[in-house]
Amino acid sequence: MNGTMVEFSATGGTDGGHAVGYLSLPPSGHGPGLLVLQEWWGLVDHIKQLADRFAAAGFVALAPDLYRGEQATTPDDANRLLMALDMPQTARALRGGAEYLRGLDAVSPKTVGAIGFCMGGQLALYSATAHPDVIDAVVDFYGIFNPKVPVDLSALRAPVQSHFGEHDKSIPRERAEALMAEVSATGVRAETYFYDAGHAFFNDTRDAVYNPDAAAMAWERTLEFLRQTLA
Repeated sequence: MNGTMVEFSATGGTDGGHAVGYLSLPPSGHGPGLLVLQEWWGLVDHIKQLADRFAAAGFVALAPDLYRGEQATTPDDANRLLMALDMPQTARALRGGAEYLRGLDAVSPKTVGAIGFCMGGQLALYSATAHPDVIDAVVDFYGIFNPKVPVDLSALRAPVQSHFGEHDKSIPRERAEALMAEVSATGVRAETYFYDAGHAFFNDTRDAVYNPDAAAMAWERTLEFLRQTLA
């Protein structure tokens, strides 16, 4: 891995707290900013490697550690960490991460996108509703809202691209389509893609779910979208 762990201010609170994340820079030394938001496993090596991939593609990528050092290795542990997620603290970390990126000389132009996977996908969309002034584009990989994430889509200003698996048992197509219909109704640019794959098809560290064809197609669409919207 080519990045480093950094500390940044978790803004918006009264406790003067801080957050940490994995920062990876592009070979050119500059590019748009991108928040890379974790699955429910935590800030594991897979997410850091994704940040490196986005950096190699020209983005200044920051993956915040939303579990504050904890990681899960089993679904039960991951669910426990997800349920314990402090949303006000998470909101501050997301805003702080976006502001940190905007403050870096390496981030040019001064635009920041948010991309996330599963839990991170819904948090990417949440970040654009909670902080529309600092999030300029969203890519959601198979994430839909649950009652724990307070979302006001009327505040959405950023364009949104989403990716879902046709055979995702946890997110039926009709639920994904309903979410994106709500997004589209706000008037923002909204793109939705479905793939002949299941949940977490983009995670190449999990042989049981990884679908290389779907992942490759989604990767190309994601890069094209982010390059257009963050230029």
